[in-house]
Amino acid sequence: MKKTAVLAAILKTLEEELKMLTRGARASYAAATDPDSKAENKYDTRTLEASYVARGQAQRVAEVQQAVHLYQNLAQDPKAQDEVRPGSLVTLNGENHYFVGPAAGGTEIVVDGQEILVITPASPLGAKLMGKKVGETAGLGQSRTFRITAIA
Repeated sequence: MKKTAVLAAILKTLEEELKMLTRGARASYAAATDPDSKAENKYDTRTLEASYVARGQAQRVAEVQQAVHLYQNLAQDPKAQDEVRPGSLVTLNGENHYFVGPAAGGTEIVVDGQEILVITPASPLGAKLMGKKVGETAGLGQSRTFRITAIA
């Protein structure tokens, strides 16, 4: 599995999410500014609620736009890396694949039939893996220990 394919799949997923969120944000904004959504009495909060939804949608769009930008500018070294850092494709216990990205933690992709989970250095697992080398272990609590079997 090539890192360039993983990065391309992450970008594709984020760009699809961005399109969907942008449509939702536009619809939320239209609902919040629609003249027909004016309050009918002092207890009617439709307009206020619509504005909260529109603001939340706009913030999520901005977050995903930032993630796309970060991934587009992520410096990729085509050679295998000797330690885990942002941009690393890490295999744990020979079977679990993680991409250490600058954003969009929790994004799941499939490349060459392999499931890959994006984690960030700020996540608990990402923080434990940063700076580790192949053969070293990282633990999450007392019962979960992972051995790094590959870094790309």
